[in-house]
Amino acid sequence: MFTGIITAQGRVRDITPRGGDLRFVIEAEALLAQAEAGVEGESIAINGVCLTAVDWQGGVFAADVSTETLQATTLGTLAAGDTVNLERALRAADRLGGHLVSGHVDGVAQVLSRREDARSWRFELGVAPELARYIARKGSVCLDGVSLTVNDVEGPRFGVNIIPHTAQVTTIGGWVEGRAVNLEVDLVARYLERLTMEGGNAHA
Repeated sequence: MFTGIITAQGRVRDITPRGGDLRFVIEAEALLAQAEAGVEGESIAINGVCLTAVDWQGGVFAADVSTETLQATTLGTLAAGDTVNLERALRAADRLGGHLVSGHVDGVAQVLSRREDARSWRFELGVAPELARYIARKGSVCLDGVSLTVNDVEGPRFGVNIIPHTAQVTTIGGWVEGRAVNLEVDLVARYLERLTMEGGNAHA
């Protein structure tokens, strides 16, 4: 479980094919500088995707990415040298600064527009209709691992506002029109739909 509060950015050092899957090697010195050394098998969210970190070598770890994950997320578009958002899994004593995030990406959203708004940036994004139903004005979404508040919704489009700090400490500062980003909808919305299916007979 995560919070969508990015604590560090990392860099893709290498991507290697392995029997149809890919192994990513990620430089994460900035992440480890804030806490204890990396633990073999721990969960780390990379651009919002929960992966298992293995083969820690100092500030560098590897993570295997399955074909299913490559098809459902934007990880397959990454290349060596790209910057990624990183977050370690939530601990019981940690502050919940964003919202509850599972790291299980629901789909991909596309940046439709970017414009300045005083010192902030406003982004409009488009999403598939089957996911748009879970996005509500003033609700929460997770985009590339970042917990954000939805400003407005119109059909399959929604808007978010990015303050200077968020633009600086995450990859959002580099977003441009046409970019695809990982989207995880609010957990509450998904469970609420399930609980109300068929008049509350979700177990049927």
